[in-house]
Amino acid sequence: MRLSESWLREFVNPPVDAAQLIHQLTMAGLEVDSLEPVAGVFTGVVVAEVMAVEPHPDADRLRVCQVRADADTMLQIVCGAANVRQGLKVPLAREGAQLPGGLAIKRSKLRGVPSEGMLCSAKELGLESQSEGLLELPDDAPVGASIRDYLQLDDHIIEVDLTPNRADCLSVQGIAREVASINGMSLTPLPVPEPVSGAVPARVVRVLSPEACPRYLGCVIQGVNAAAPTPLWMRERLRRSGLRSLGIVVDVTNYVLLELGQPMHAFDLARLTGDIQVRHAEAGETLALLNDQNITLRADSLVIADDAGPLALAGVMGGAASAVSETTQDILLECAFFTPSRMMGAARSYGLATDSSHRFERGVDPELQDRALARAIDLIISHAGGVSGVVTRVESGSHLPVRTAITLRQARVRKVLGLDLPDASITALLERLGMQVAVTPDGWTVLPPGFRFDIAIEADLIEEIGRIYGYDHLPVCLPSVSLGMQPVPERMLSADRFKDTLVALGYQEAITYSFVDPAEQQALLPDGVSLALQNPISSEMAVMRASLWVGLLDAARKNLNRQQDRVRFFETGLCFLKASETSALEQVSRLGGVVLGHGHQEQWGLPGRAADFFDVKADVESLLALTGQQAIEWKRDQHPALHPGQCARLWLGGMAAGWLGMLHPSMEKHFGFEQPVFLFELDLARIRERALPKFSPVSRYPSVRRDLALLMDSQVSVGEVVSAIRSQQAELVRDVRVFDVYQGKGVPEGQKSIALGLTLQLDAETLTDECVDQCIQEVLRLLEHDFQARLRD
Repeated sequence: MRLSESWLREFVNPPVDAAQLIHQLTMAGLEVDSLEPVAGVFTGVVVAEVMAVEPHPDADRLRVCQVRADADTMLQIVCGAANVRQGLKVPLAREGAQLPGGLAIKRSKLRGVPSEGMLCSAKELGLESQSEGLLELPDDAPVGASIRDYLQLDDHIIEVDLTPNRADCLSVQGIAREVASINGMSLTPLPVPEPVSGAVPARVVRVLSPEACPRYLGCVIQGVNAAAPTPLWMRERLRRSGLRSLGIVVDVTNYVLLELGQPMHAFDLARLTGDIQVRHAEAGETLALLNDQNITLRADSLVIADDAGPLALAGVMGGAASAVSETTQDILLECAFFTPSRMMGAARSYGLATDSSHRFERGVDPELQDRALARAIDLIISHAGGVSGVVTRVESGSHLPVRTAITLRQARVRKVLGLDLPDASITALLERLGMQVAVTPDGWTVLPPGFRFDIAIEADLIEEIGRIYGYDHLPVCLPSVSLGMQPVPERMLSADRFKDTLVALGYQEAITYSFVDPAEQQALLPDGVSLALQNPISSEMAVMRASLWVGLLDAARKNLNRQQDRVRFFETGLCFLKASETSALEQVSRLGGVVLGHGHQEQWGLPGRAADFFDVKADVESLLALTGQQAIEWKRDQHPALHPGQCARLWLGGMAAGWLGMLHPSMEKHFGFEQPVFLFELDLARIRERALPKFSPVSRYPSVRRDLALLMDSQVSVGEVVSAIRSQQAELVRDVRVFDVYQGKGVPEGQKSIALGLTLQLDAETLTDECVDQCIQEVLRLLEHDFQARLRD
């Protein structure tokens, strides 16, 4: 909402400057986005009158003008504007004037003819970004007066950012009500005379959809001069509010919209056929709108129509066929109240957004129509002439909004705000907001005004008290709560422990959106079911993530594009899973990571190399080490997003707990990577449970190490081999280390050589050679039976 400060101060003029005024509005919840001057900085510009115009002797496009700058001074000005003419009153920058942009006006010669100043356009004064010709002033503009004083250019444009619930402030009067309430002042009443009805036949109006339009007012005005100029003061107020002048009739409807917040529309009476109907459209009907857009109407769209068909999309935009033009003589002026719930989405469904729809779908004061129509009739007749007829009024009282009284408890006000205000102060504050207040033994019964659609419950009233009293004036006090230590199971690791470990390993935490691109998620999880959002922020954020990888890959790609050659990110967060379209939603907390680029920071002591699968596996196992779990298994598996040769699934205690692998080559191409990318994702609920530490005495007896070189099938998992040895010889074998894996010359094709180091020890006695040999033979028999492994020659 844009408005000029001077216009606002005509309604209420508090004893504060502009800076204090915008602070008051912002603290009251009407955040001010900007405060800017209405014109550029200039000096020495006055109102002047063109007395004579002659052609320039040496230039076809220039004119030599004799200009009266004040009662005693005539100046010769050379001007190239197409609209310069005798009798025109325009702004004149006299010699020595300073215009916006630092332009200084001096005596000069234009094609050999002396010029003693410059006649100015609106653009040259910083009033508009574009303008054609000189700024034409009214005939009664006083010659010699300062243009800044005459046009009231020492003014500011205030732009207020309103939340959707504050539709009552979508007008100058609405914001003035707020200012008056904050400062404890009264509004200056707006004089609106009752329309004087002449002998003008009324138009029959039939409202066929009263549930969508409970009130419709119409008035015929005959003999209007639609070509009459809009007064300069009105054009200026429209301009300062962001609207351009479109002719006196349309300008008046726009002016009333800004002044009072009531959208209106005017039809050319000569272009109407039969009665006016407010009805729902018939499927397939078409309408050419004022913006030259042709739409096909749906059956649920409310329209204003006549016997020939639709004239306007109700509450949104009028039609071109019935629009007022400069040749219009008779008009039908309409003013209506449309039910907000029926207007919501009506404009957006046709790709439209107008000032009228913006107000109607949020709620217009249902008691405003008579006053707004009377105001518009008075302005039109005052500036364009004409005679008005009787106001036609169609109303359905049962469909108009009903205000409900709200009980406000004194004790509740004190508890919520921490403020002990006198009852009389609360009563006066609520009455300043236009509410009807009745005192009760425990508090008040409050009836909100018709323009406050957002006041419905007790909490709304308490908010209003705090807002108008001043949030910055409320007492600061700490909440009084009873604190108690919550039990933390010793077996459960916090997510922060995992985060700290990853940070120590050189990772950085990323925080990405839970909303992701459907195409990218579908590429990573082609068999998954994505939860679509009903009202997404954008098409690239239209589904809930089923994996942390979507956001992490996007973050990694953006960092690579910004010259980051080593990326190590992790993230914790919820993933939203559905087994099928009809199944219930499951929210799973996960820890994910992405690694690419160099395996370590660049340094002189180590040769540079790229990170690989086992670098990332070591990082994940550092996390798993926090759990103290022994039943950890990595199994070869297949994931649609991971490389089939470098993909493993984590199992803890016989349950799947996560994935680790290299991004599939096709996914690398899809996401725009040109180097290997490694990913991991773990189920936090599965890895958070740890084994409790338990004391074991240290053996007093020496340990024995035996190394075994084994040949086995290349598809056998070394982890399974180690697990099998540990499970069979749990008492004797204290440690199993893999210190070599080899495939190549000397090893049959399809097999691999694995070198294991076994550490054996007993708690009660020293190991003998016979005991060690027997243990090794049992291990070899086990491996031969389960994995067809044999000692390498």
